[in-house]
Amino acid sequence: MKITVNGDLKTVEDGVSVWDFLSGLGLDPKKVAVERNLEIVPKSTFADVSLEEDDQLEIVHFIGGG
Repeated sequence: MKITVNGDLKTVEDGVSVWDFLSGLGLDPKKVAVERNLEIVPKSTFADVSLEEDDQLEIVHFIGGG
């Protein structure tokens, strides 16, 4: 199925969770924030929320610095 991630079209398997999708991208799900279809996805639900056709995701990475 197709979803949009930070403005880029991606193809993912049906029923993949937010957690598995992030892990597949090489991202640590504990260190990002995810907005799905204009709503923040709580980190505690990443493993329970399945992506659906035409979902729009915005993923923000936390970067430390000084």
